[in-house]
Parts: sequence; C-alpha cells; structure tokens
Amino acid sequence: MFLYKNCLKPSVYFPAIGAPGTMDFEGRIITLEFEKFYLTQVYTPNAGENLNRLDERQMWDMKYAEYLASLDKEKPVIAAGDFNVAHKEIDLAHPNSNHRSAGFTDEERQGFSNLLAKGFTDTFRYVHGDVTGVYTWWAQRVKTSKINNSGWRIDYWLVSNRIADRVIKSEMLDSGPRQDHAPILLEIDLEF
Repeated sequence: MFLYKNCLKPSVYFPAIGAPGTMDFEGRIITLEFEKFYLTQVYTPNAGENLNRLDERQMWDMKYAEYLASLDKEKPVIAAGDFNVAHKEIDLAHPNSNHRSAGFTDEERQGFSNLLAKGFTDTFRYVHGDVTGVYTWWAQRVKTSKINNSGWRIDYWLVSNRIADRVIKSEMLDSGPRQDHAPILLEIDLEF
C-alpha cells in the first residue's frame, strides 16, 4: 500500500515482469509514476522450505532487476520492500548458521548484488556503512529473536545511483517488542 497526498496524481501500475509460475499474479509489485521519478514497492518471493522455490526465485531476481533497470532508463527510481534476502553477512545476526537458509543462499545474495550492479544503491548502507546489529525482521517462531536481536535485514530502500547523494536518512523504526518486520524510513530530497 502507498499513501500520498491527494494533490498528487501518480499513474499506478501492477506490472507483470515475466516471472515464473503464478508470481506475476500474486500482487507482488506496485509502481507509482510521478512526473520526475518512479516509486515502487515489492514483496519478493521466498525461496521456500527446503529451498523448493530457489530456481523460481533466481528467475524472479533476474526479471525484477531487469524491470527496475527499465524504469531507471526513463527516470530515477525509488524502490522499497521486503526483498527476502540478507545481502551481506553483516545483514543478519547469525550468518554462519544460516548459510543455505532461504534468504541467505549464495544464489539469492548474488541476485541482489546483480540488482545493485544495474545502477542501484542500498540506502541504509550508503548512510550507515558497515554498521552491524540493525535488522528489519525477527522470526516469530523463535520467541526470543527480538529480545536477543537475532534478526535479519531483508527490507530495503533502494534508489537509482544518480540520486543516492540526495538521501538524507535511511533508518529502521523501532517496532517495540513485536516480532516480524519493522517499518523502514527513507528521507530523500527530490527537488530536481
């Protein structure tokens, strides 16, 4: 869901990107086109239990990266959402025990690297560098995951590289004791 001032009149798209299976019809992407930029959000498919959807996930990553790159050719892009991947070892509390876990496979991490290489910046890392211990998701099945900060950073604000220097703030918001996803905040100067 997007909320925006009612004086703004973006065009709204629910794009199909050529993803495998039913992924294009699962309501995973919303894109708003404003006069000078695109704002899009995503709920990336999980690789699944026993990584049974890893092949499809890899295809998704490729198609989604192509989609964002196509938007970026027209105007700058701001992309938010649950990307379902902890990109670097510093993006989760226990990398050694999570290799080959959904969201931290080499394949998923490489898919995210490939997306960034198409001209996008992870705004949290841009602002905070290699800070550790800051996460956006804690497993609900593990009652102490939030208390112990055994989390993962799988939710991101990405921007086109050419507007990265306009990022003012990229933060995780405290969601209190509630586990699962925390809200993330981006403040950016879009006066072109």
